[in-house]
Amino acid sequence: MHPIAQAPLLPANGAMVPAIGLGTYRMRGADCVRAVETALSVGYRHIDTAAMYDNEAEIGQAVRASGIPRDEIFLTTKVWTNNIGAGDLQKSARESLRLMQLERVDLLLIHWPNRDIPLQASIGALCEAKQLGLTRHIGVANFPSEMLEQAIQLAAGHGEKIAVNQCEYHPRLDQSKLLAACRARGVLFTSYCPIGQGGLASDPTVEDIARRAGKAPGQVVLRWHMQQGGVAAIPKSSQPRHLAENLDVFDFSLADADMTALSSMAVRSGRLVRPAFAPDWD
Repeated sequence: MHPIAQAPLLPANGAMVPAIGLGTYRMRGADCVRAVETALSVGYRHIDTAAMYDNEAEIGQAVRASGIPRDEIFLTTKVWTNNIGAGDLQKSARESLRLMQLERVDLLLIHWPNRDIPLQASIGALCEAKQLGLTRHIGVANFPSEMLEQAIQLAAGHGEKIAVNQCEYHPRLDQSKLLAACRARGVLFTSYCPIGQGGLASDPTVEDIARRAGKAPGQVVLRWHMQQGGVAAIPKSSQPRHLAENLDVFDFSLADADMTALSSMAVRSGRLVRPAFAPDWD
C-alpha cells in the first residue's frame, strides 16, 4: 500500500498535533501491532492509546518496529480515572512508558475526571509528570467547558498549559459550547468516535454527500471535522483500506450547505459514550 500525504499539524498550546490520528480502543495483540504498523506505513503520524486499553506494549512494539524516527510520531496515552490522584498518576505514566519501552510520550491525558479526587490534585500530578520528563505535553479528556477552564487555570498555576481536550464528537452530537471554550483558550479539540462508531457511514444524508463528492461516507464525516478549525480526529480502524481512506481527506472540501446539513444531524440522544462516572456534560 502506497503512503498517503501526511495529515497537517494543528497548534495546541505549544504542541503541534497531526489532524488525523489512529484510535486503538479494543485493539489487542498481533492485530493491534499490524494495524499500527499499517497505519504508520501509509502515513499516519499520530497514534492514540490509553492505560485502560491494555495495548500499550503492542503500540510501543509497532512504533519501534516502524523504522520511523521517534520524534516524527505523535504518541498519546491516557491515565485511567482511578489513577489520577497525586502520586498515582505519575506511577501510571511510568508504567505506560515501561510497557511501551519508550522514554516519554508526546501527550499525556487524564482519561476521565473523577468526582472523588480533587481536580487540583489531578492537574498538579499531571503537571509534575510533564516536569519529570514523562511527557512533552499534557491535556485532558471528557472535560466539559467549566471543568476545562478550571484545569487550565490550575495548570497555569504550575507554569503549564493544557494542550488538548479529547471528547466524543460527530454530527449527531452538538459540541458547539465546548468547541468554543477550547478555541478561546488555544486548546485543540480531539474527536473520538468521530464517525459515530461507524454508524454514520450508512446515514442517508452522509451517503448523499459522499456520492456527490465521489468519496466514501466516512471520509465525508472526517472532512466535516477537518473543516471546522481547531479540531483533530482519531478514527479507529484495523482494515488497511479504511486506514488509508480515513487519512485521505485533505484533497477535497465540503460546501457550506453540506457542512450545515451534517451539523444539523445533531440530536439530544446523540451521545454514544455514557459511563455512570461521566461528568455533567455541557
